[in-house]
Amino acid sequence: MYDAAYRSDAAPLQRATGGLALRFRRRDRRVALADLWQSGCLKARFPRSFDPHRAEAVQLNVGGGVAAGDRLDVAIAVEDGASVTFAAQAAERFYRALPGAAPAVVRNAVSVADGASLEWLPQETILFDRAALDRRLDVTLDAGARFLGLESLVFGRAAMGETVERASLRDLIRIRRAGRLVLHDAVRLEGEVAAALARPAIANGARAVATLVQVAPEAEAMAAPLRAALADAPAECGVSAWDGMLLSRIVAPDGAALRASVVTALAVLRDGRALPRVWMC
Repeated sequence: MYDAAYRSDAAPLQRATGGLALRFRRRDRRVALADLWQSGCLKARFPRSFDPHRAEAVQLNVGGGVAAGDRLDVAIAVEDGASVTFAAQAAERFYRALPGAAPAVVRNAVSVADGASLEWLPQETILFDRAALDRRLDVTLDAGARFLGLESLVFGRAAMGETVERASLRDLIRIRRAGRLVLHDAVRLEGEVAAALARPAIANGARAVATLVQVAPEAEAMAAPLRAALADAPAECGVSAWDGMLLSRIVAPDGAALRASVVTALAVLRDGRALPRVWMC
């Protein structure tokens, strides 16, 4: 299930694997879960929704964090006419890797049919010093599908005095709409991460970053109100929109400032709807 063995000098270490596959469809007037498969450390929960037109799913990692050599796979399919919000129970923590260890591997794949909508809203990814992560989000959209996606990275918890001096990070977001690649967003940081983040052209000293993507008919029209909402955010924010897609970058001094800015942005892009309850825990 994972790419390479993870061994200490003494004995093999047990690695965690987890798989989660969900499919949603509209049944009469409601959005319902059609298929569920879960394995290993990944589980899904489905909070009661008072909106019959939208389902909510929450991912849990019962392993309590991710170490080098672990592997997590998530697949979500949303069929015609269904609307789904997917979130995670808490921020995901990626711990220190031993020298020579294989990275933690995370593979997320979502598909959204014509007339369907998916909100991909995990909470922050927190990297510890010397963490090793290889993560990918592949999004496949039909021509009439809608998608709102968020990925956040926090390099050490500032309140705990943590600094990520070194790490290995490969992070990719790839979106295809009607078979055409519309976004290929790749981040690669190797080695001296703190020094790289201090460079003006990379993060200018920021320790937390987020990428927000919206693909929808109204995406370009949302650029101006989103810029206005983020004008007073406690972070540096940028917004671009083209060809039915909106992309926002947020860089912040710490995770708290990042979250405050992301919450502001999501309120605009989600028409003021409340965030999943797990975001408030």
